[in-house]
This record gives sequence, structure tokens and C-alpha cells, in this order.
Amino acid sequence: HLNWSSLHYFLIGHSFENHSFSVSYILDEEAGRDGGVRPQVPRGASKMGTGSREQEFGQPGAMGGPQGPRHRQQELPLRILVPTQFVGAIIGKEGLTIKNITKQTQSKVDIHRKENAGATEKSITIHSSNEGCSQACRMILEIMEKEANDTKIVEEVPLKILAHNSLVGRLIGKEGRNLKKIEQDTGTKITISSLQDLTIYNQERTITVRGGVEECCNAEVEIMKKLREAHENDVASLNQQTNMMPPGLNLSALGIFSSGLSVLPPASGLRGSLSAPANYSPLLGPPLGGLYGVPSSGTAEQEVVYLFIPTPAVGALIGKKGQHIKELAHYAGASIKIAAPDNPDDPERMVIITGPPEAQYKAQGRIYGKLKEENFFTAKEEVKLGAHIKVPSSAAGRVIGKGGKTVNELQNLTSAEVIVPRDQTPDENDEVFVKIIGHFFASQAAQRKIREIVQQVKQQERKHQQTVPTPSQPSK
Repeated sequence: HLNWSSLHYFLIGHSFENHSFSVSYILDEEAGRDGGVRPQVPRGASKMGTGSREQEFGQPGAMGGPQGPRHRQQELPLRILVPTQFVGAIIGKEGLTIKNITKQTQSKVDIHRKENAGATEKSITIHSSNEGCSQACRMILEIMEKEANDTKIVEEVPLKILAHNSLVGRLIGKEGRNLKKIEQDTGTKITISSLQDLTIYNQERTITVRGGVEECCNAEVEIMKKLREAHENDVASLNQQTNMMPPGLNLSALGIFSSGLSVLPPASGLRGSLSAPANYSPLLGPPLGGLYGVPSSGTAEQEVVYLFIPTPAVGALIGKKGQHIKELAHYAGASIKIAAPDNPDDPERMVIITGPPEAQYKAQGRIYGKLKEENFFTAKEEVKLGAHIKVPSSAAGRVIGKGGKTVNELQNLTSAEVIVPRDQTPDENDEVFVKIIGHFFASQAAQRKIREIVQQVKQQERKHQQTVPTPSQPSK
């Protein structure tokens, strides 16, 4: 199950039979006239977007209707967690309370009340302007505060904001400075859920803000300002990178962004346990079949890539008791090993990734994303890594080309730096290294193009062997 936000992100830029989807949300005008509640579709109905899993409330002006500007596709919504026992009060009798919130704040509110049955908390997604999101958040906090005082169920109702892990590091800031400043400026206490709570399928962390309603609301403004700033930087970086990609590369099939995955679907509807096919992930998208002809079957040829990461990042990649690297290897369907350092002072460590093309994309993509998430690169700095792949020595000249023509064209096409050292001695398999340096998209395109050249060389060698006449046997 995916809510509208997830579906929206999945479809943006997705291509089908060489046609790209353009996705926007247009509220039902008739529903808007009677207070903004979208009619529920009976279970089993075929209409998408309004099943029995979640309730959506909205105003025409909030999402591109007649009263306001169209909602920007890349806008970061406000997502909060609320205690399950307060959901009824937030919605109100016949939806009157939530209708009032959406009307006053010109927002669209998704209440995911039927997801994760039995959970003690439910997520709410608010789409609006920055001010509208903050105003809706304030009204929800005030309702919960009143409900808590009336029922005496809980002593305090903290504000809990959900944010993708790729954005959280930049919210915290170097040595926690950003978070400390927000706490000092707003008089709140802010904690963030542990990285150990993340899984491949749920990359959201919970930012818990404790204080009075006024203080929590002030903190929400500052927190979302930092998150939106990080999100906008990622979107700008993504746009810049996709503009540099060669034609024919199916980015929607790739589904991995070196900017930290923040423009991918939020984990709404994916919190807690989730069963998913082995070749599918809500974070990394569909299988990569069709990407430069990369097969997605398990029969694809095994490839080995030697990826170099900063030495201080090794611990983050491995995770506590090796949990992260095990999850990544299982998800990607690849073998991932970290080589021992040649020298303790080496600034980089070699990660050996073995698997078919699809596994290479998934594993390398998540490693790039992990380094960004863990702040080994600054917010505005591109993650650029070095990768080595081996090619037959007979193909090295073809990769270089006459007078370096092929390698220069390769670099111009992919925006990666490609180096074929000329003084190499082939190994026992008669292979030499090709070095590739670049951001994720550039590196992947270069790797794929180089392997295409190698395949062409191998095919020509096979044809040559077949055409060479074998000596005839003398007749007895």
C-alpha cells in the first residue's frame, strides 16, 4: 500500500514505453464545496487514491484548485506522528474538526489512521505552504493538548516530526550546533530517534520536541526550515546531475539518487514490518531491467567493482554488529566486502562488490547515499567516489581509442573521469584496471559503457576464432 505522497513521488518522471509521466494533484471540486472531504471509495473499487486505508481532507486552494497556486511537485510536506487515541478528536464528529483545520490553513491533510493496525501512533501528512503547514500543526497540537487535559490519558503530548534520514544530519549540524541553537531559541528539548531504528524499507527518523504548545510550534518552524533547505539543495543537485546524464539512461528505473534519496517516497505506509519482493524496494524503486539493456534476472553475468570510500566512513557502512552491510548485501543481492587496509594511514578503503548489473546499481547507490546521509560530504558537496573495474588487456586499447579519442568521448558523455593507466602489468587473468571517478550517475554510466566496449571486443574475438580454419585431419 502506498499513500498519495508515495505514489506521487513514484510517478514523477517515470517513463513507460518512452513516455514520461507528469504528475500533479487536483482536488475534486465537488468535494471541496462541501468542506473538502474526499468521498470514500468502497473497498474493492477500482478508483486509485481513495481506498479505505487513509483519509484525505483538503481545500481547493491548497493543491492547485481555483483558490490558490498549484502545489509544487517537489515541495516537502510536514509529516507528524500523533497518538492513536487522539485521531478521533483530530477528525471530529463527521469530520467537522479536520474540515475546519483544512479550511483555515488552506491545506490538504492525509490521516493514515488505518495503516499498521494496533500501532500506538499514526502518521499525518500536511500539504500546504510553509505557513499553512505550521498553522495546521499548531491546531492539531492544541486539539491534542485539550484532549489530554480532558481525559487525563497522558501527562504530555510532544510534537513528533518525521523526516527522511538523508535530511536529518543537516538539521543536526556539525557537532549538533543547529539543533542546540533551535533548542535554545525556542526553549524546547529535542531528541532524534536512533539510526539503529532504520531499515532498508523505512528511512524516516522521528524528531521529538518537548515543551509547551507555543514553544513546540516555534521549534517546528525552525526544524522544517532546515529540512526544507536540505531538501531543496538535494533537488537542485539531482536536477544538475540528471542534466549531465547521457541520453537513453532510464533514471526512473535506476531509482537511486546520490543526493541522499530525499526526493524518493516517504516511508508513509511502510513503517513497521513490510513484505516486499526481493527485487523491489520503495526506496530504490523497481528492478533495473531495461537500463542500458541491463537484465534483471538472476542469470546475469557476475561483475566485480572495487569502490573506494573515505576510511572514517567504514564504521557507518558496516553498522552496529555488521547489521547495515548485511541488510544492504541482502537487499542488493550482492556480495559486499571491505578489504583490509594496506596502510593504517590510508585515507580510503576499498569495498569489493560482486554481483550482476542490477545488484551493482543498488549496492553502489546505497553506499553513495549512506555517505551523504552520514555527513561525510557537506550539504552542497557532491558525493564523488573512485571505482576500479577490470577489463581484459586486449580491450584496454579499445577503451582508450586512437589518440585517446574513445576515453575522451566517454568522459564527455558521462561526466566521469576515466583513466586507463598505460604502465600496468596484466594480472594472472590477463586483466588490467580502469579507474573511474565521479558522482553516482556519472560513475554508473561510465561503468556500463566500458563494459559494453569489453563485450564488443569479446564478441569480435569469438567471431575471429570461429572463422579461423582448423587444420584438416589427414585421412587414413
